[in-house]
Amino acid sequence: MPHVPGLRSCYAKVGRLVYFGRMLDKLRLHAAGRLPAEYVGNLGDAQTYVLDGRCCRFLGVPYADLRTRALAGGTDEELLAWAHARGTPRSDEDCHMWNRFVLKLGWRDERSAVLPSRIRDSGLTGRPIETIIDHIEYDEGRDPVATRAWDAV
Repeated sequence: MPHVPGLRSCYAKVGRLVYFGRMLDKLRLHAAGRLPAEYVGNLGDAQTYVLDGRCCRFLGVPYADLRTRALAGGTDEELLAWAHARGTPRSDEDCHMWNRFVLKLGWRDERSAVLPSRIRDSGLTGRPIETIIDHIEYDEGRDPVATRAWDAV
């Protein structure tokens, strides 16, 4: 997939959470008509294994509600506070576990089977990709291994 201006890294944190900001970027870009078509199928919470859905279920907030609230305006931090207030209360430990789960997705779990084909299909064979997040990062032109992106989480 191409580098998408305005779409941040999966590793970027908003508050205590990785990925949340990227999800906001995707929904805003989609609403503005600037999200590439290959990303659109992974929006929302309709699919079990899609990261948007996992994030919304972790927060206890339906994607449609988050989308409506995000498009009404506000900073990422305000939107996360809104999600925490409306959804499932999460402790610092819960958020730490979420972050580690997301960063290791595709390593010895239910997503492991799809990772090799994603790597092959995107022409990234030979890269040190161990997780779904590694693949997304490399596929968008970032090198999480060289920067040790996980150390900042």
